[in-house]
Amino acid sequence: MPYDEALERFEPVLGLETHVELGTASKMFCGCPTTFGAPPNTQVCPVCLALPGALPTTNATAIESTIRIGLALNCSIAQWCRFARKNYFYPDMPKNYQISQYDEPLCFDGHLDVEVNGEVVRIEIERVHLEEDTGKSTHVGGATGRIHGADYSAVDYNRAGIPLVEIVTKPVPGTGGLAPEVARAYVTELREVMRALGVSDVRMEEGSLRCDVNVSLMPRGSSEWGTRTETKNVNSLRSVERAVRGEIERQAAVLAGGGKIVQETRHFHEDTGTTTSGRSKEEAQDYRYFPEPDLVPIAPDVAWVARLKAALPELPRLRRGRLQREWGVSDLDMTAMRNADAVDLVEATVAAGAPPADARKWWMGELARRANELVVPLAELPITPGQIARVCALVGEGALNDKLARQVLEGVLNGEGSPDEVVAARGLRIVDDEGELSAIIDRVLADNAAAADKVRGGKIAAVGALVGGVMKASRGKADAARARTLILERLGVSE
Repeated sequence: MPYDEALERFEPVLGLETHVELGTASKMFCGCPTTFGAPPNTQVCPVCLALPGALPTTNATAIESTIRIGLALNCSIAQWCRFARKNYFYPDMPKNYQISQYDEPLCFDGHLDVEVNGEVVRIEIERVHLEEDTGKSTHVGGATGRIHGADYSAVDYNRAGIPLVEIVTKPVPGTGGLAPEVARAYVTELREVMRALGVSDVRMEEGSLRCDVNVSLMPRGSSEWGTRTETKNVNSLRSVERAVRGEIERQAAVLAGGGKIVQETRHFHEDTGTTTSGRSKEEAQDYRYFPEPDLVPIAPDVAWVARLKAALPELPRLRRGRLQREWGVSDLDMTAMRNADAVDLVEATVAAGAPPADARKWWMGELARRANELVVPLAELPITPGQIARVCALVGEGALNDKLARQVLEGVLNGEGSPDEVVAARGLRIVDDEGELSAIIDRVLADNAAAADKVRGGKIAAVGALVGGVMKASRGKADAARARTLILERLGVSE
């Protein structure tokens, strides 16, 4: 059903379950490393392979990181809680159960405010709990990369046991047509909070941030929520938005046709923006939770939690507001920098001495263009905020103009050295010697006598061609404004 028609007939209710792999050096219950991209099954041991007699021990850094996440999300922190066994069969989970938390989460009852179209939407957080990640199955053969139609499957247990924080929202009604944008804004803000805390690299393309999108519809005027579906492991911000929109359209068509929504997991397809059925969604009792007998309970010291809270960094929404005021940029400009993941880069460039307007101009202009050409994130360009600040300083000193500055940036990106080394090697410094500039002007006037006569005759606009000649002769290294002034003086014309 078309989106607008679906919204006329139904009210969407959202729920978002976000999984964050913590950036700890070792796994949740053993000492195996957590390096991404290691050869398959090289970061495993008897504990994370669940060999007989191997017992888990809790990663203290993971506990601390989870509490810091809960505090940043305005949660209450449990004074006593336990791990539980969540029983199910996954081929990529060696134990055939997952150590997680059930009715006693470490953090609970929080919220995160997000801004959508200039309005603040509060997303209520039900729980933040800690568990272990599963391994990874690769299905080889077939057209979809899924198990159906594959020739065989390979399992890599390197990821099994990595600390995984699950952040679960309460149902989010009342967002109407903005539901897809609200979902995207929430995951975006959550990702920035994780970065600010330094607890995860939150690389969605590597799976260290994954989102399960729950959507249900209720008829307009009804007070009874509909049956929800859960679209699993959506791995980009754009896809979160598209998954919500696609499920609203799909569910509306089913309900309008007299059908019923089945509580199930669904798979999102990037190419079409649609979802397909996965498996029926279990209820909590289907997992047969019970307290984990091999781990002691967790009882965070109240004074320790207070110290963690006091040491939290400035959170992203507050920081953006402060920077926007300090830099004097519009909401639109700040949104553009945020969408380009450029806020940190611009801030670091300003801290290195660049004016905010210049720092933003280069990162959002020339460097964003280069990043798009190379199909890499802006932060992965081989140039530093300090180098950008130096280019800004050279322009401010009059040693470079914008055209020459772009050539300097090109040289730095090509690995030719620092901005000063590129300027020296390429001979890019502006011609500021009065004698040299005068000699160039003399040659240009001699070669363009007709244009010079027009200027003498009062056609001041004709001076543009002469200035262009000076810039060409100097290979762009002359100061155009100074050249114009000297040309008019030489021709005895005043404005």
